[in-house]
Amino acid sequence: MSDEARAALDAASAPPIKLVVIGSGERAFEIGNEVVLFRHEKTFYHQPGLVVRVRSDDPRLAELAGRVAGYEVERVGMKLRLDGLAVEHSGGDAAAYAAAVAAVRAAAPGLPLVLMSGDPEALDAALAAGGAAERPLIHAATAADWEAMAALAKKHACPLAIRAEGGDPAALAELSESVRGAGVDDLILDPGTATLPADLAAFTQLRRLALKKGARTLGFPILAVSAAASWQAELARATQAICKYAGIVVIDHLEPGAIYALLTLRQNIYTDPQKPIQVEPKLYEIGVAGPDSPVLITTNFSLTYFSVSGEVEGAGVPAWLLVADSDGQSVLTGWAAGKFDAEKIAKTVKDSGIADKVSHRKLVIPGHVAGLSGEVEEELPGWQVMVGPRDAVDIPSYLRTVWGA
Repeated sequence: MSDEARAALDAASAPPIKLVVIGSGERAFEIGNEVVLFRHEKTFYHQPGLVVRVRSDDPRLAELAGRVAGYEVERVGMKLRLDGLAVEHSGGDAAAYAAAVAAVRAAAPGLPLVLMSGDPEALDAALAAGGAAERPLIHAATAADWEAMAALAKKHACPLAIRAEGGDPAALAELSESVRGAGVDDLILDPGTATLPADLAAFTQLRRLALKKGARTLGFPILAVSAAASWQAELARATQAICKYAGIVVIDHLEPGAIYALLTLRQNIYTDPQKPIQVEPKLYEIGVAGPDSPVLITTNFSLTYFSVSGEVEGAGVPAWLLVADSDGQSVLTGWAAGKFDAEKIAKTVKDSGIADKVSHRKLVIPGHVAGLSGEVEEELPGWQVMVGPRDAVDIPSYLRTVWGA
């Protein structure tokens, strides 16, 4: 096969949206390689990177970088973190910008960076000072300076964002073609929009053109600069960007509550709907449980498990928690699908060995499946089936009043 034919075949078989890696090492993140418009059609594969923007002349630069690098929360057994820092050139010459980037790298080692400057000389200085090896994203080439920016990205082997004001796809496509012709293939599209309606229109149009029309010049991840005057307005823009096709979301406000909401939303959107997050089905001991401790049962859907176990632990009552294999479905979904019925509950109890660990024969089932209590007692002769609360938040009160009564 000739080189030309091989290149044509590779291009035809390439994903409609190119996979681009930002950063290097353990904390590098991948974006792109998406194949559907809507999550329920298949799934979304690479969650957007959530990046906090800092100004190069901010006296708190190192402190903010350290806070971003250290931010971490746990949800349903998973560690959620911010993905990077965007260092905006906001004062000083090339040397001052390079020094600011170096300070950020020192305060947040290994954290992927987005270098935001319209000055190729300043970007070159920052990259030449050891930053190129960390593969930061260069932001951004425009119609006015794309040649210098493309040369810079090619020289340092870094991905490059291209920006066209107003979300004009034709302008982005033309710029993309020019930059790719200069030898830079790892591109990120910045539509340059500034409002919620403009964001939605531009991002949707770019995604549709790439997936449905086969527009190779637009087949790249999208960057959303979701900045706004207040963190509430910024949260709205960033929320829409996560739901509607952004590959990188840049925010300005380091508001812990808003960041947690964005991380939680991202986790939900980018969970494969055909493979729910689940925990291992087995017997869990919460606290120092003994022979008189209550026995509760639930499904192995992660959100259900962590909600129930968290409330039991918060109640301060040591307990045994049986987790049945429901293929990762919640209580009601598992019951409706036949994955959490009387037979499954009874089998889980028998196989767990809980009968050898407790002196009583009482089993608490979720309130949403109260109708199964009689069937479960038939499947488990000698056991008393108690109906627990419908919502996990009511478990502490139930354990203190109903169980302990």
